Amino acid sequence: MTTAAPFHALHASGLLILPNAWDAASAALSVAAGARAVATTSAGVAWALGWPDGGRPPEVELLQALARIVRAAGDTPVSADIEGGFSDDPGAAAAFARRTRDTGAVGINIEDGADPAEGLADKIAAVRAAVGGDLFINARCDLWLRDIGPAEERLDEAARRAAMYRAAGADGLFMPGVTEPETITALVGLGLPLNLLARPGLADARALEALGVRRLSAGSNIAAAAYGTTDRLNRAFLDNGASEAQLEAALGYGTLNALMTP
Repeated sequence: MTTAAPFHALHASGLLILPNAWDAASAALSVAAGARAVATTSAGVAWALGWPDGGRPPEVELLQALARIVRAAGDTPVSADIEGGFSDDPGAAAAFARRTRDTGAVGINIEDGADPAEGLADKIAAVRAAVGGDLFINARCDLWLRDIGPAEERLDEAARRAAMYRAAGADGLFMPGVTEPETITALVGLGLPLNLLARPGLADARALEALGVRRLSAGSNIAAAAYGTTDRLNRAFLDNGASEAQLEAALGYGTLNALMTP
């Protein structure tokens, strides 16, 4: 089974940039572009399977999709976004994390969402007990993304949650929605490698690395952009049948075919 040690090491220094994949082809493209690791986007995977984000596609389809991503990534480590573990029960969430690990993934994202932080701490502890120390557990905290609680109290609550998640066995802290340098600096000081989500107003990679951020994720942005391009091309083609725009936007057939060759 693939070890998670190289993926852990990618968080020790510098900034790990993750474009986020949603299927085997997008994973292969990430690796070909130079990504040092592949992470999935739960929204992108759900859309590719014909489900809304948060709608929980059938487990067998999720795990098969992840296995294909792991295969396409080759020797590049893969981390899977498992939302909240797809259960309110810590044991069930841990069992899903273990099956995720069995696909070859070496990391997971697991989130608190709008639920009490204690619930995620219990899930993290259950995952750690189920899989041991060889899985990178990235605890996603949605305080800023969902505007939870008074803004002036948010940083104190983030510190409380980070301490709880770290004690439960988390290896990293994902704080989507944060863009302010002062807040980022405070979050870096909470004792876990900090992961941020790409969004307008966020500093560039060099500045984030200087602030101490260890991981930057695209989330569903690139998947949504790919579907946006598809929508525009579909509409233009249906409108006038012209193919030039399709060919201009396309990667070469041979390039894509070569990426899919085992």
